[in-house]
Amino acid sequence: MSSTQTKSTPVADSIDAATERVAEFNEKAVANGKKTGAAVLETYQKAVISLTESYEKAAGATKVEWIVSAAAAQADFTREVAKVYTGAARELVS
Repeated sequence: MSSTQTKSTPVADSIDAATERVAEFNEKAVANGKKTGAAVLETYQKAVISLTESYEKAAGATKVEWIVSAAAAQADFTREVAKVYTGAARELVS
């Protein structure tokens, strides 16, 4: 049995080089996508926290206890949902 050896040709070398560059580009794109996704999730979570704090502050200004209590409960719920959502999304991104 004779073994066949493939000889390197300029076309094959060009295809190999292009394939390698595409693979590197894809790896960088995925890494950048993960970084961007993490930044978006962090911004979303900060925005939700800020919004709920403003909501509670506005409700507190009414001096009506049931409004303050309802707003606090809703804000807590919203923060918890955002925390769970961003946590699950972070797991998918990483």
